[in-house]
Amino acid sequence: MNLPAQAPQTIFSTDTQMQHIPDHPLDQAVALTRNADGSLTGHTHPAYANMVGPFGGITAATLLNAALGHPSRLGDPVALTVNYAGPIAEGPFRIDAQPVRTNRSTQHWSITLSQGEEVATTASAVFAIRRETWSSTETGFPEVPPAQALERGQRQGAPAWTNNYDMRFVRGVIFDTSRPAEDLDSHSELWIRDEPPRPLDFVSLAAICDSFFPRIMVRRPYPVPAGTVSITTYFHADAPLLAAQGERSVLGCARATHFGRGYHDQSAEIWSADGALLATSHQVVYYKE
Repeated sequence: MNLPAQAPQTIFSTDTQMQHIPDHPLDQAVALTRNADGSLTGHTHPAYANMVGPFGGITAATLLNAALGHPSRLGDPVALTVNYAGPIAEGPFRIDAQPVRTNRSTQHWSITLSQGEEVATTASAVFAIRRETWSSTETGFPEVPPAQALERGQRQGAPAWTNNYDMRFVRGVIFDTSRPAEDLDSHSELWIRDEPPRPLDFVSLAAICDSFFPRIMVRRPYPVPAGTVSITTYFHADAPLLAAQGERSVLGCARATHFGRGYHDQSAEIWSADGALLATSHQVVYYKE
């Protein structure tokens, strides 16, 4: 579906409940300009640089923002799958976001990010109009100290994107050589929020869901070349619940279940400060050791 010819329009974070000041690094990084043919143009942001290309979470957030800002968008995101097909080079990129089917209460999206003639990332998303139903959460909120009781994690030598997050670890710091070998696992628990503080919305939540380092770097406490190949995020919160979270830290829990033949899985939960499950994510990670 192409839009009628129109003047370029810049889209910052497009949460349905709040408008953010575009001076925040996150909003700058996900900002997109709508072109006359309906495509969108974005640009990598140095604040979210990773070891190779941009931080995967900011790419996911930008792709989601492309659908959120579309004039035909229906409802709020329920699921987002991002496949990192190739590296994204520093500079401009193009995003094509199309609703491929709209039903009475759900909408399905196809999204691609390309540079030149090469597709670098593909994504699909499901949006929906939510309604009140019976609900239950079968997993429990972990017993952890509050964020204020923990010190902010050290970032010396870490990629640039980590400077945009306040991370306070309960357990599972990467490269922790002080843990006894018999106690090693891939489980991390940490409080995390945007730095500087920013009200939580779907865009920032999508990025946070990919903010966990590959579990191989927790289980094997030394640097290992690794990167996300594909991630699916399920949004359990609606916009009002995210708005109620405000700028407070959320609790993230991440773990793997299997490592082998160059890949491992990785699952994560994101909880509000009040103990509500906001999102879960599942990804597959490539590693070389």
